[in-house]
Amino acid sequence: MTDSKYFTTTKKGEIFELKAELNSDKKEKKKEAVKKVIASMTVGKDVSALFPDVVNCMQTDNLELKKLVYLYLMNYAKSQPDMAIMAVNTFVKDCEDPNPLIRALAVRTMGCIRVDKITEYLCEPLRKCLKDEDPYVRKTAAVCVAKLHDINAQLVEDQGFLDTLKDLISDSNPMVVANAVAALSEIAESHPSSNLLDLNPQSINKLLTALNECTEWGQIFILDCLANYTPKDDREAQSICERVTPRLSHANSAVVLSAVKVLMKFMEMLSKDLDYYGTLLKKLAPPLVTLLSAEPELQYVALRNINLIVQKRPEILKHEMKVFFVKYNDPIYVKLEKLDIMIRLASQANIAQVLAELKEYATEVDVDFVRKAVRAIGRCAIKVEQSAERCVSTLLDLIQTKVNYVVQEAIVVIKDIFRKYPNKYESVIATLCENLDSLDEPEARAAMIWIVGEYAERIDNADELLESFLEGFHDESTQVQLQLLTAIVKLFLKKPTETQELVQQVLSLATQDSDNPDLRDRGYIYWRLLSTDPVAAKEVVLAEKPLISEETDLIEPTLLDELICYIGTLASVYHKPPGAFVEGGRGAVHKSLPPRTASSESTESPETAPAGAPSGEQPDVIPAQGDLLGDLLNLDLGPPVSGPPLATSSVQMGAVDLLGGGLDSLMGDEPEGIGGPNFVTPPAATVPANLGAPMGSGLSDLFDLTSGVGTLSGSYVAPKAIWLPAMKAKGLEILGTFTRQVGSISMDLQLTNKALQVMTDFAIQFNRNSFGLAPAAPLQVHAPLSPNQTVEISLPLNTVGSVMKMEPLNNLQVAVKNNIDVFYFSTLYPLHILFVEDGKMDRQIFLATWKDIPNENEAQFQIRDCPLNAEAVSSRLQSSNIFTVAKRNVEGQDMLYQSLKLTNGIWVLAELRIQPGNPNFMDLELSLKCRAPEVSQHVCQAYETILKN
Repeated sequence: MTDSKYFTTTKKGEIFELKAELNSDKKEKKKEAVKKVIASMTVGKDVSALFPDVVNCMQTDNLELKKLVYLYLMNYAKSQPDMAIMAVNTFVKDCEDPNPLIRALAVRTMGCIRVDKITEYLCEPLRKCLKDEDPYVRKTAAVCVAKLHDINAQLVEDQGFLDTLKDLISDSNPMVVANAVAALSEIAESHPSSNLLDLNPQSINKLLTALNECTEWGQIFILDCLANYTPKDDREAQSICERVTPRLSHANSAVVLSAVKVLMKFMEMLSKDLDYYGTLLKKLAPPLVTLLSAEPELQYVALRNINLIVQKRPEILKHEMKVFFVKYNDPIYVKLEKLDIMIRLASQANIAQVLAELKEYATEVDVDFVRKAVRAIGRCAIKVEQSAERCVSTLLDLIQTKVNYVVQEAIVVIKDIFRKYPNKYESVIATLCENLDSLDEPEARAAMIWIVGEYAERIDNADELLESFLEGFHDESTQVQLQLLTAIVKLFLKKPTETQELVQQVLSLATQDSDNPDLRDRGYIYWRLLSTDPVAAKEVVLAEKPLISEETDLIEPTLLDELICYIGTLASVYHKPPGAFVEGGRGAVHKSLPPRTASSESTESPETAPAGAPSGEQPDVIPAQGDLLGDLLNLDLGPPVSGPPLATSSVQMGAVDLLGGGLDSLMGDEPEGIGGPNFVTPPAATVPANLGAPMGSGLSDLFDLTSGVGTLSGSYVAPKAIWLPAMKAKGLEILGTFTRQVGSISMDLQLTNKALQVMTDFAIQFNRNSFGLAPAAPLQVHAPLSPNQTVEISLPLNTVGSVMKMEPLNNLQVAVKNNIDVFYFSTLYPLHILFVEDGKMDRQIFLATWKDIPNENEAQFQIRDCPLNAEAVSSRLQSSNIFTVAKRNVEGQDMLYQSLKLTNGIWVLAELRIQPGNPNFMDLELSLKCRAPEVSQHVCQAYETILKN
């Protein structure tokens, strides 16, 4: 009879009976009793009362019985720590048993008992087991070190177990090596700053040797460890790739994906001209194709990973299109993923095949799949220009089927095709107009209205068609209403005489009868444009539109590079970095692909310091602004940076774009004039570089910084400006400015709730910016913000956040979250909040540095109509940390020589010539010298702001 019998009996008084059986003299009876206890424990009964009796059964040579007792101990030791101590002697004795299985069992169980009292006794047996003659015991002990580290990290470090673990990487047994690597990786993951896995060519060689003889799990641990190594040059990268390539033919899909991850990462370092590069590309395709013959769940994981690989290196699978064709019995999630990859691989060479497939899919019964297939045909047209005509005719054939949802999807994609290829396929408009009555989805109706408005001059009855939509204007969705408003205005500008009534009707509906602020605003803009300057209206509304891009759903490059480093993990399935879905510190380590080496591709290093830069003074060059879309703000708007950033990895946090609109929509929200040379500098805020003390929530109460009144140093504070209007933030209005006082930078905010609901759960986060500005404390709104209530907050900032060069340099992109939504805005901070208090340079050093900085770095500016004399100028500037080093008078003109220092260590030297103009005003000539000349323009603006306010 099987062990299932133990789970079927339940009777009263059982505990008493079991107690008697556990104390029986007969071994068989004892074993039966322990099995019953384990069965009861498994189904959730409390058998902790039997703890002393079960522990007495430990003194046995029977391995099966010992395992059962150890299982019981692991479960109940936490709730009975005092009793568990009784078992310690047996553990210690078992660790010296002649049978290696018992030694390993003892050390494994001791590692699983998470009781502090017991861990102290574990050290000696563990030390012996780590040096045991039997590899099975050593490999078990290696994992035990990781468990012990999780319970008491300090103990492991004090006992020197980490060094022993590092020595095990050189062990003769491959399984011991694999477990040592697994344990070290686990410990390193929870302590990112510790450099435990200090990999070098020698240790890498040992890992690669062990790789061939490990079990599949061991191979995965070693491959993942290899993926964290950065070879010193392309030759070493190639050598590692050659030794990892055989893993691609492994039967286990996890091993295959781990090997692919290593190869994808190291390929970055290989020159594309190498023969080996081409060979490697060919070798990567077959294992990926083989993964697609597994069961659907594995297929899905493989497809999600392939999706990333194809975006990074489409050439790997460009000849394998057929394996991504959908099978009739594929689950929907596999079908949709295959469809996505088909589009990514579509090219002129295979487009005929792809279109034939897609047309077939469009006649399937699964509605979601059909919709995606129709959209895919449109994406093919946009991606492969030569196929556009064939795609359009395929879409027309599908429209003729008169299947409602097919027609609607086809119209949506044809709109995009018109945007990509203007004046090419407009002959199909007549067919589209025939299907006008069947459209019931907002997206399709909006697309059709756009087409009618855009090509009104080619459609004889355009006014009638748009009028038919106007009849139920208030029942339409916002998307359709906005599109209808624009289309009718376009029609009016093209045929003014026939459509005057129609345009008046739509403007009246949009402005007077509508509650939607977006619609009302657009209506008023059009109304004013048409009534004041019809010519300008024509230029604005009928302006030439930019062509749409080919791939709109590609993952942003820095995020893609990070995800490639996580192939074969959950991150590659979610297409999100671990930090977006793993709580705690484990997701915080960011990875990136290695840079191409000099021998594989010659690149100029942007980090070359200018000649003659004084050592120690020259800050790192601000990294260039990359594609920000995936980078803006991680979904987790948690507490801000309060210390130096984590390990100096070059990877930046790729993040989930919270609204889908990304920075494109954010940029569109900038106030008029930003970026031009004469913009009005909006308020700005900063934080001291040396902000050591944690900022408590009471900071905003301590200093009332709301209007800049009472700031302790005389640094100029701009009046608050509207940064986020209520209509763009669902009723939340944000005004703000920046201040610097006594070395501390703050962002002073005024939040007003203009909505009808209470606002709570406020949080704030900054995008990476040129000077690393970041919140130094959470956004503290102490009570819920009721409708029509205003609260003023001073948010301390620091300059230890992530750095990335912005355009313009002082641009700050911010996301604010509350219980309603996440809102984005951008503002410009004045540079003078970054001028530090120790910015006064010694005269001799000033002179030497001025000569040392190349003349081409000198920038000259004029500041007209300054109402101050030389003394007042010097005093006013000093209050904002611009220090006068020396002063002289030449031919009746005062000359001030000044220095200032930015929070990131950049020095700026200035020569200010003050020329008397009319009696009350002076004209100033400002010469600035700096090793980072891009800041000069903004320093000049700071001078002007400080002196004229």
